[in-house]
Amino acid sequence: MISMKMVAAAAAAMIVVGSGIALADTAAPAAKTKTAVHSPESIQCSKEADAKGLHGKERKKFRAHCKKEMKQKKS
Repeated sequence: MISMKMVAAAAAAMIVVGSGIALADTAAPAAKTKTAVHSPESIQCSKEADAKGLHGKERKKFRAHCKKEMKQKKS
C-alpha cells in the first residue's frame, strides 16, 4: 500500500518539475523580443570596418571617428 510519505514526495516532485518548465517557458520569449536599433551611420561605418578587416580597439576607434564625420557632414 502507498504511504502518505510517498504521496507527499511524488506531489513535491511534480511541483518542482512543473515550476521549472513554467519558468523556462516564460523566460524564453523575453530574450527574443529585445532588438537593437542602429543608426544608418553606425551600419555604414560597421560595413566599412568589416571591409578593412578591423577588430578590437582599432575597429572601435575607426567606427567612432567615422560616425563623427558622417554626423558632421549631415549638419
